[in-house]
Amino acid sequence: MLRLVKIPRSSYYYHKNGKVAQKTVSEGRPVPGYSYQDSGIRVADEQIEEWLMELIAGDAYNYGYRKLTVELKRVYKLMINKKKVYRLCNKLGILRPQRKIKSKYPRKLARNRIITGSNQLFETDIKYGYIAGEDRFFFIQSFIDVYDRSIVAYHIGRSCEATDVVWTLQQALLKRQLFAVTTKPVVRSDNGPQFVSKVFEWACENFGIEHERIPPRTPNMNAHIESFHRILQDDCLSRYDFTTYGEAYEAVTEFMRFYNERRIHSSIKDLAPAEFYRQNLIQPIPIKAVRL
Repeated sequence: MLRLVKIPRSSYYYHKNGKVAQKTVSEGRPVPGYSYQDSGIRVADEQIEEWLMELIAGDAYNYGYRKLTVELKRVYKLMINKKKVYRLCNKLGILRPQRKIKSKYPRKLARNRIITGSNQLFETDIKYGYIAGEDRFFFIQSFIDVYDRSIVAYHIGRSCEATDVVWTLQQALLKRQLFAVTTKPVVRSDNGPQFVSKVFEWACENFGIEHERIPPRTPNMNAHIESFHRILQDDCLSRYDFTTYGEAYEAVTEFMRFYNERRIHSSIKDLAPAEFYRQNLIQPIPIKAVRL
């Protein structure tokens, strides 16, 4: 048989005995999950995705991935190539041809408000922490009540998807016993992928909550959550060199407890947020209305 098919006997038995090494196909280096800015600061891919959403929500709404690469370099000082931007745009579904699909929910821009009490306006955003020992980022997503400064609910995880944000919102409404009330708080966010998703919009509609988004590059309209994230960075994240996710989770959880229960704020009569909220329910404490 081997003579008929013109195969040497040595070759046949070499294959039969399994002496031929299986060829392996290289899939390239693993995706690192971050890029660097000109200053050397490491930026998580999730933050870059949020910046991309900010760009296309603003003046760059009609740009393709190549021009978006230029904008990321110019505006955010990122060292990034167009191939990575293409991959991130493809993941987000915002490559130029797909952008013709319009969301079912019209975008509601944040407007100026005067907040005179708790449970009127919650701000939310996502903060990225770094775990040096695992060379990866983790995520902290919080809802802050702009009147009493409480972190009403938060999520800590190795990822943060729209379903996680919905779960955190549910926890916030449960903790404040707001599911049964007629007037629920307005939720204000930026244009991050989690907040513009259908999952989050459907949840807000089902919960009876108005969701508004700030215009691109206007973090001052989300000032309270941005201020909290600066405190979180300075007083917690920058103090540790985390080796495991467990260490990071424990440190952030303890800081959240400290912030709500013990850290005083001059804007709420030098009380901790939780103490101010409890006392204000019993007897109103006069403070300035919050204008934003």
